[in-house]
Amino acid sequence: MTLTSAGSNEWNTMTMRYFHEIIGVELDGVVQSAPITQPQQTTWSSFGGQVEISGSFTRASAQSLALALQFGSLPVRLDKLTSETVSPTLGKSALHAGLGAGVVGLGLVLLYVLFYYRALGAVVISGLALTAAALWAIISALGHSVPRSAPVSIWRASRASSSHIGITVDSYIVYFERLKDETRAGPCPSGPRWTAASRAPGAPVWAADFVSLLAAIVLYVVAVGDVKGFAFFLGLSTIMDMAVTWFYTRPLVILLGRSDRLNHPGRFSIARGLGSS
Repeated sequence: MTLTSAGSNEWNTMTMRYFHEIIGVELDGVVQSAPITQPQQTTWSSFGGQVEISGSFTRASAQSLALALQFGSLPVRLDKLTSETVSPTLGKSALHAGLGAGVVGLGLVLLYVLFYYRALGAVVISGLALTAAALWAIISALGHSVPRSAPVSIWRASRASSSHIGITVDSYIVYFERLKDETRAGPCPSGPRWTAASRAPGAPVWAADFVSLLAAIVLYVVAVGDVKGFAFFLGLSTIMDMAVTWFYTRPLVILLGRSDRLNHPGRFSIARGLGSS
């Protein structure tokens, strides 16, 4: 190795202190080499900026050690080709544009669900509001308890909110479409077949949530940084969706199915939303 003038001075200082002792070369927790400082000399002498590690090397092991010493953990040289500075104003504009697009998209989805499922659309809206409030409360609690933990930062949660909304809305659609299939056999959604169907969200909901939860676990294990935070909130949203589907959506749909006013034919009735009238 050929050292710079500053590196040569630091190397001489270290080897003078550890003369005839082992100096370990470690990379990523693995000792690459552990040579003894000037083992053939009786007194220390300056290296003059030239350092050599000798011993029982093969060509392959020598090249591997050379790469570790020269490039660290990357076996390639990285050259900066271009660089770009993004001003805070541009970042703020992009954030506002993203939030605006998300609000508009969510509003359109809720309007469509309300128009398509009629009274059951209110279940979707209230369920989304409930899960959003619960998720925000959990995020806030985690943010105050472990402020330095990357997976619980508030801004990472906003990046996972779209996945949370998609998972929740998909669960409602799967649930309601099953109710549609059951009500096609009878004239009224309050019949026994619909009651039996409304008591169980159905295997498709659990299957979809299980796949999302499995993907979140795999991402959390193998990923780092922002992706790890996204995986954390994806898994949290999926677990919350399963809980809300079982403890909120199912009882509310059963309760609405017992309402004579919502079961009679009408523009906002359950029967109209399920296509049974």
